[in-house]
Amino acid sequence: MKLGYFVRILLVAAVMLTIGGSGFAQMGEVADPVPYPEGVQIGENPIVKFSLDEMLVYKALDSYSEPEWMTALVEAGELPPVEERLPENPQVILESGMSTGPGVYGGVWRDFAGVPTQGWNFCARQTQGWFGINYIYGESLVKSGPMFLRNDNLEPLPNLATDWEWSEDGHQLTMNIIRGAKWSDGAPFGVHDIMFTWEHVILDENVNSWTNRSTWQIGGEDISLEQVDDDTIVWTFPTPRPVYQLFNMDFRDFNVCAEHVYKPMHPAFNSESDYDTFTTFQAQDDLPVPTMGPWVAVDYQIDEFMVHRRNPYYWKVDEQGNQLPYLDEVTFEKGVGGTGRTLGTLAGSIDHTNLENPSTYVEAITRSQEEDAHFRIEWGPETLAFNLWLNLSATLGVQDERDQALRDLFRDHRFRRALQHAVDGDGIGQAIIRGPFLRAFAGGIYPGSAYYDIDSVVYYPFSPDSAQTLLADLGFEDTDGDGVLNWTDGALAGENLVLVLNAVADQVAAGQMAEAIVLLLQDVGIQVNFQPQQGGAAGDAISTGTWELRVNRMTSAFTVPFTKCVELGPVTDLSPDWHRADGGSRELLDFEVELVEVINEFCLEPDFEKRKELMFRYNQLFTENIYNVGGVIGRYGLALAKRFNNIPVGAPPTYYQWTWGNVIPEAVWVNPDEQIAEIFPGTVPVYDDM
Repeated sequence: MKLGYFVRILLVAAVMLTIGGSGFAQMGEVADPVPYPEGVQIGENPIVKFSLDEMLVYKALDSYSEPEWMTALVEAGELPPVEERLPENPQVILESGMSTGPGVYGGVWRDFAGVPTQGWNFCARQTQGWFGINYIYGESLVKSGPMFLRNDNLEPLPNLATDWEWSEDGHQLTMNIIRGAKWSDGAPFGVHDIMFTWEHVILDENVNSWTNRSTWQIGGEDISLEQVDDDTIVWTFPTPRPVYQLFNMDFRDFNVCAEHVYKPMHPAFNSESDYDTFTTFQAQDDLPVPTMGPWVAVDYQIDEFMVHRRNPYYWKVDEQGNQLPYLDEVTFEKGVGGTGRTLGTLAGSIDHTNLENPSTYVEAITRSQEEDAHFRIEWGPETLAFNLWLNLSATLGVQDERDQALRDLFRDHRFRRALQHAVDGDGIGQAIIRGPFLRAFAGGIYPGSAYYDIDSVVYYPFSPDSAQTLLADLGFEDTDGDGVLNWTDGALAGENLVLVLNAVADQVAAGQMAEAIVLLLQDVGIQVNFQPQQGGAAGDAISTGTWELRVNRMTSAFTVPFTKCVELGPVTDLSPDWHRADGGSRELLDFEVELVEVINEFCLEPDFEKRKELMFRYNQLFTENIYNVGGVIGRYGLALAKRFNNIPVGAPPTYYQWTWGNVIPEAVWVNPDEQIAEIFPGTVPVYDDM
């Protein structure tokens, strides 16, 4: 959407709200909170659920099979027989948990990635480009994505860990690890890989891993992991039965790193290496790299196109003994931003998009209803939120007097409330897309979450007069008559109140909201300079604390807080992103002290109803104290090719994980007459030492 058009719609929406006048204060007064309204339902397909024993088991079958072209490679001596490539007891995906049933081999999933591929060291926080690439590359101990399908227990599904058992006192958790599985290059997988990941990636403070020691603590006391034997590990916890810790063993948080690949480059074992070399040694186009995932990247034309071929050593099968995946190939067109994925889906060249940029919704809905559309759309609950973050760290990233003055300002509740009153969520929503798709949001737990309670929301209405009153109370005044408020005391006395606002370029709606915030804050006398960032730069800024304001799409922690409870507040050094610790130290705001108490109790509470009560208190604290400035809330849509079979009924675009984690992609198949030509038919990944 062009900026001029966007601005005009925004102003019209703002004027309409002003005429309504509800919740507005007269100059000199501050508007009280008002009841938060209910949302409008725009569609929901009921999910068909199963017990775990209807979805998968681990067991040996009488025989196994593979695509005919792979059998030809076996007969030519280029691959071992399929039964030698599989573990002793492979994971068996059961027909009773499938939506369509066992499938046939062949076909392609064509997708799109709008984030640059940094390299292949996911263990050291390099991204392969997100959009599903990271997910099919890495495998973890457990898998939470398909949890939305479970009707028996709100725990992750077994994955590389086949099962687990708590000790009688609840302080130890013993996990059995799949026996005899292999990496995609044929190297043995085992407990040695898990322990290397734990000791030399997660706990090595020099490795920029996705979690660190603070994640693996409870109340400041360490969690330990030990090897029992070649197939068993045991976790020891300082408190009994912390079930939420299972979710730290999932995608990204505990992706298992291949010891035979990373150990030779790790400075602890190679005196000629260093941590920068360790992080970057797996170049973007140095392929293939070993993985435990269903497909392996075999070709990458940098910033253009990536091809993944089936992993000949993948360790899952269906009940008939067919080695998975069914699809032979996955491709990713590379571009800038998620809009490219949506446009490709509308044009018919891409098979999937998450409708997460609301400005594209109407066009996508219209296209999906045309006779020749190759995709369908399903809508999820209200879990798409964009908030305005303020950097609340008192010290992290503070480099000069200006930084210090801004942090002190951000940590003052009056300023956060001024911004909340200045942000017109309903107007922004209508500016981005007309209709019931987006509305104002107070921040905190999403309305689409099972932990949401509308009465817990403290909702400050849009009221520029209130914002101006609060800013005046803070001492700001336009002393030079240029329309921008000035600091009137301290190190910045006489300077204009100028803030730098960032948003990730890929999050189109975040950028649109940021553009609107520039105008809305201008109306109350604050100058905002908007600077979009690429994903890598945004991540670096958050890590170092070198940012001021940020519009960001919120995470699934606010949909399913029990799975990511440590992300809800300052519980670990790395959480939340808007108030990270500085070298292990952090000055908590007064309300954060209670917030931490609530989160810690919530994380350890086994009873769902009691957890809900705790989240109600959490949400009240979050919204009352404006932990984030609330922006807009809406729904994700999932657009997926009609030719795909075995997509779980009601699969959401995001819940516990994103689409690639929800649809069980290794079980997706396509009828032969609908299959699309492959880029590299009849081939498997070939490694230098194979």
